[in-house]
Amino acid sequence: MKKLLKTPKFKNEEEERAYFLKLDLTEHFEPADFQKVLFPNLKPTTRPISIRLPDMLLNRVKERANMLSVPYQSLIKQYIEQGVRVV
Repeated sequence: MKKLLKTPKFKNEEEERAYFLKLDLTEHFEPADFQKVLFPNLKPTTRPISIRLPDMLLNRVKERANMLSVPYQSLIKQYIEQGVRVV
């Protein structure tokens, strides 16, 4: 660690934001100071959506999910993720 970071008291959020925008953390920390942290209970934010699918397509997805022993909505999410993945 280089020099100790002392954070002042702020009057409001704007003053705090301005302080941290100008702050250069490389003056206070070195790469060896950091530790890997895991957040095991942190889940990605999800949002329910509504999508219309032809009955035949939905039935085929459900059949495929049943063959793979996974919930069909999870399988749909996997298919969407594969479709939008950048190559």
